[in-house]
Amino acid sequence: MGKAHIGIIGGSGIYEMEGLTETGEVSLTTPYGDPSDRYRLGKLAGQRLAFLPRHGRGHRILPTEINYRANIFGFKMLGVARILSVTAVGSLSEKIHPLDMVIPDQFVDRTRHRESTFFGNGLVAHVGFARPVCPDLAERMGDAAAGQEAAVHRGGTLLCIEGPAFSTRAESALYRSWGIDIIGMTSLQEAKLAREAEICYAAMAMVTDYDAWHEKAEAVTADAVVAHVNRNAALAKRIVRDTVSRIPEKRACACGSALKDAIMTDPEAIPERVKSDLAPLIQKYV
Repeated sequence: MGKAHIGIIGGSGIYEMEGLTETGEVSLTTPYGDPSDRYRLGKLAGQRLAFLPRHGRGHRILPTEINYRANIFGFKMLGVARILSVTAVGSLSEKIHPLDMVIPDQFVDRTRHRESTFFGNGLVAHVGFARPVCPDLAERMGDAAAGQEAAVHRGGTLLCIEGPAFSTRAESALYRSWGIDIIGMTSLQEAKLAREAEICYAAMAMVTDYDAWHEKAEAVTADAVVAHVNRNAALAKRIVRDTVSRIPEKRACACGSALKDAIMTDPEAIPERVKSDLAPLIQKYV
C-alpha cells in the first residue's frame, strides 16, 4: 500500500472514513506497544492517508487506556506529516451550542495518568508548545467547516480531563470561571506527541452537550453524547474530506522542525537502544 501523508484520528462515533479508494489495512507495533487498532490506508481527495479509530473499532478503549504514544508513532512510521483529529466535547460557553464545531487553538491539561512524551530513558527534549495546534492546518479545517455551512468557532481552549466520568457541577463551574471554552477527554496528548514527532496537528471538536453547568439544560449523559455525535458524524466526515482536499504538498509552518533545538542530551550520551527506537523522530538531529 505504500506510505501515507495525512493521518486522520476518528473519535466517538467516527470509526471509519467513507470514500477511501485503493484501500488496505496495516497492523503496526511500535517501541511503545500497539496502536488502538489497525490503520486503514487509502486515497481520499487525491491524497494518501491513514485512518485510525482512537477508541478502537467497537469503542472498546477508555480515554485513559488509549496508547497515545503508539498511535502517533505509528503515524510517523507510515510517513504522515499532518494529522486531522475529530473529538467529541462539551461546551462551557453560552455562545457554543450542541452540534456546533470548534477548532481549538489552546489546551489545558487536567489529566493525571497518561504518558505524554516520547522522551526519557536517557534522552531529554523540551519542545515548544505555546501554540499547540498547527495554525495552517487549523485554518484549512476552519475554511472547510465554513464551506460545509457548519456552525464553526475558530479558536478556543479545550480542557482535557481524565474521565471516564463526566464533570461534577462544581468542576464545570470552576472550568467556566477559568475562561475555558470546551471540555473533553482526548486530543491533548495527541497534540503534544504530534509536536514531538514534528507532525502538524489540528482537531475538530464536535459539541455534544453543555457539560454540567447549564441551569436550563440536562447534565451531560452518554446517551446525549451518542445522539449528537450520530447527528454530526456525516458533517464531520465531509469537513475532514474537504480539509484533505485543501492541504498542499509542502508545509509552510514550523511544525516540521519542532525538535531542531529541543534535544538537550549530548548525542554521545544517548543510549543506543533509545537512538534506534526513536530513529524516525531524531535521526536527522543525532
